Amino acid sequence: MQAVSMTNAELLSTLVGWEMAKALAKKPLGEIFGYWKPRQMQICEDAAIYAVHPALAAAKELLVRCSIEEMTDQGVNLSSPTAVRSFLSARLGSLEYEEFWVLWLDAQNRLIAAEAMFRGTLTQTSVYPREIVVHALRHNAAGVILAHNHPSGVAEPSQADRCLTEQLKASLGLVDVKVLDHFIVTGTKGLSFAERGWV
Repeated sequence: MQAVSMTNAELLSTLVGWEMAKALAKKPLGEIFGYWKPRQMQICEDAAIYAVHPALAAAKELLVRCSIEEMTDQGVNLSSPTAVRSFLSARLGSLEYEEFWVLWLDAQNRLIAAEAMFRGTLTQTSVYPREIVVHALRHNAAGVILAHNHPSGVAEPSQADRCLTEQLKASLGLVDVKVLDHFIVTGTKGLSFAERGWV
């Protein structure tokens, strides 16, 4: 049977077996693969499913890597916030801890690499501007998109988030690297500083 003609349950059964697939198929695929999470769903439920069935975690990771490859190989211009929101939601939206990412861009705003720079706790991440500048030079980047998640489910930036963005703009500006945007991600929501006029 061709995959395109299989039901969600049948496709999931190839990863986790039929019994688990029947239960999982009642959920939206976006929830299963961490693209979004209903407010009432506990993070430990995700972790338990992925621990028992690592094939699901592997499938999700392959989807995210496919997205990175597509953006890199196709030379997608990432100057528009909508171009990166779905990727960031898939990568960061369901994490139970804060993680700080940088998307390194060339002079035409095409992706050179996407890199997790710092990992934190449930409520904060320590970010070191010097390390980001070092990596910017290593990638020969002309621009960056900054991103981190808020596991709390609230995408609004803190004052510390806004101060950090200004600090990174100043630090990267010294080596002629432009900050195009800073996203705060929670679930499928991605707040863009550029859309708010903050960068």
